[in-house]
Amino acid sequence: MKTKLAISVALAILVLPAICLAAPGRPGPYVSGFIGASIATDIDVPGTDFLTGTNFDDRVAFDPGINIGGTGGYDFGVIRLEGELSYKHAEIKSITDQTGYRYRRVDGSLGTFAMMFNGFVDLHNESRVTPYVGGGIGFAAMHLSDTHGTDTRLTPASSPLLYGEGDDTVFAYQIGAGLDIAMNRHLSLDVGYRYFATDRANFDSDRNIATSMKLESHNATVGVRFKF
Repeated sequence: MKTKLAISVALAILVLPAICLAAPGRPGPYVSGFIGASIATDIDVPGTDFLTGTNFDDRVAFDPGINIGGTGGYDFGVIRLEGELSYKHAEIKSITDQTGYRYRRVDGSLGTFAMMFNGFVDLHNESRVTPYVGGGIGFAAMHLSDTHGTDTRLTPASSPLLYGEGDDTVFAYQIGAGLDIAMNRHLSLDVGYRYFATDRANFDSDRNIATSMKLESHNATVGVRFKF
């Protein structure tokens, strides 16, 4: 958390002079759509298996996934305010339990539908390329699928249910920056980066397994923005 705060403060210090010098853009409403890659970081996953009466604390890694969504907002000239809907999907790549054992052939995924309210500062200049910085807060509806993994310690080897399917809605936030590249007065190309994170979601499965999981991801996107 201290590292994130330091990064945010550093960004604010770096862009403050540019904000003061930025020429206002043309105000107006806009809509946009984007698609890109979402790279979720490794996370700790605590939980309880009520059938065996044991607690577990796993380390979960994800494969790169997809991030797709759209926004609608208003450009006030230097500041933009918008609402965003997006979906991020990450397949679980590996699960390592607290003893250091890594399950084979893991099959499971985490999907996140986010509803965000964002604010951005556009650093207008004489060129067609406008850098911007900002962030947002909102909520994330998260879905964890049934997750199995092969345990070769068993004889014969089997694929027990490690996490049960579940849903939860939690607080989410993001910070990021990007470049808006104007094609004409109405249409522009948006290339951006977002760091996205959620609070820890609790998935209380009806299969006697309770799991706690959050999402932290780095997201690179390409999109188009249309200003009316």
